[in-house]
Amino acid sequence: MGNAGKGKRAGRVLAPVFTLAVLAACAPATVAEAPVRDCQALVRAYDIPGATAKVTSATVRSSGPERCEVTGRIAPAVTFRLALPVRTYGGRYLQYGCGGFCGEVSSPAVVGCGEDTGDAAVAATDDGHAGPAMDGSWALRDQAARDDFAFRAPHVLSLVAKQIITAYYGTPPKKSYFRGCSNGGREGMLLAQRYPRDFDGVLASSPAISILQLGGIYQTWLVRSNTGASGGPIIDATAAGVLHEAVLGACDGLDGLIDGQLEDPRLCEFDPATIRCEPGSARRNCLTAAQTEAAQRLYAGPTDGQGRRLFPGRQPFGGELGWPDWFGQGDSGTSAVLAENHLRYLDFPIGTPHSSLAGFGFTVGDYERLVPESVKINALGLDLTEFHRAGGRLVIEHGWADQGVPPSMVIDYYARLAQRNGGLENTRSFARLFLVPTLYHCGGGELLTRHDAFPELVHWVETGRAPDRTIAEGHGRQGNARTRPVFAYPERARYDGSGSIDDESNFTAAPPLVNDSGIVRWLGEDLYDRRGPVAPG
Repeated sequence: MGNAGKGKRAGRVLAPVFTLAVLAACAPATVAEAPVRDCQALVRAYDIPGATAKVTSATVRSSGPERCEVTGRIAPAVTFRLALPVRTYGGRYLQYGCGGFCGEVSSPAVVGCGEDTGDAAVAATDDGHAGPAMDGSWALRDQAARDDFAFRAPHVLSLVAKQIITAYYGTPPKKSYFRGCSNGGREGMLLAQRYPRDFDGVLASSPAISILQLGGIYQTWLVRSNTGASGGPIIDATAAGVLHEAVLGACDGLDGLIDGQLEDPRLCEFDPATIRCEPGSARRNCLTAAQTEAAQRLYAGPTDGQGRRLFPGRQPFGGELGWPDWFGQGDSGTSAVLAENHLRYLDFPIGTPHSSLAGFGFTVGDYERLVPESVKINALGLDLTEFHRAGGRLVIEHGWADQGVPPSMVIDYYARLAQRNGGLENTRSFARLFLVPTLYHCGGGELLTRHDAFPELVHWVETGRAPDRTIAEGHGRQGNARTRPVFAYPERARYDGSGSIDDESNFTAAPPLVNDSGIVRWLGEDLYDRRGPVAPG
């Protein structure tokens, strides 16, 4: 089965949503740092522990903020791009993660604190292999490429980029930041865990922290739960709409406000069986028996035949409208492409039997076959002691309606992190989580569709003031503009009783309504204490 057509469609869903934002909350540099040498002089070799890098081109571009655009390669096969502001550099370095299976180097846009300042040097990499972002075939027999993707490429890029920045401006960056979504979010988490001094601030959006189980088990479960005997979806767009309206009807007001969104989907205990069609019914606002069963499986998440949980996540209530685009096209949807590529090429050690979307068994034995590679690539490590000690700050942002990376997986990690660090308040001193109602995977959604905590991260790193709230943007059910505050977990937004419900200024912070630790009991709990390999340096 080829991936080209499917990869192009699905890749748009998985691609990191960067808006390459202006850092509105940070102060622009008062004095720009000028280069100390010509851009072209950067073309040479750079040595880092365990590898050599070579800048192959360096050219000044004047469209937008004037910049020196650098391309290069880190041995054996990590290709990168780095953009260096010529006149407006203020001392910041920003590195982007990549989505899907990577394979392509995005063009890093110069960003800064004002629309045209471009005060940050920015870089991106292909993670050590070339190919479409939704094609994992490169991983079948290439261990070096696997290692680059799993744990090496973002780290070595940070080492090389800082050398080039130092060579160009005569001084290393004052502050370094990393941001990424999905797999890029996993990279950010992994960098904080295994390379705690690479970055001062990390923004991990929708992080695929348990990526092997996410790809091999969870996405497989989604597809197989929602694929009928004919190969088509059981729950199509029409049925997803019926289910979504029923969920809102049952749960929208549980947070104290009927506004078309669930502030915390964990409050919802909706049973799809309550809208199952009666035999012979001609109603349109009900589900067939097969659709009811499929919805129940999707809300429950992957288990084996004895009910043992194989993954710490499930579809959240309120995200139903996002299902058709993610796992509602049989073997051509995003979930199917991810699952097939994970199981055929990436999830099992090279030289051992692999599996497939059709052949994977939801058993303890099949789960255990994923563990060796999981230790290398997952970003579940809970020891952030060195990151915290080095002054690192971590912000995790995630959509409550994320149909690709379930929010329960990230809440589980954050709850365990708090447990490891002596409680929530100690953890919030260096790591904060923001959960955005109705937001899908890496952006988009039904109502709130945009959220970017990067300015707040920069402000935290550079002023020491931790963010208590961010702002999500989108539209109300009538199409009007909507803004809402998103408070640092576990707090939630509560309407103060006056003014428009679409104006963030009319909401205050409130305690959570769910008395739940957030920790999920599943077969992979030992993985949180198994530190993966690191590259030199």
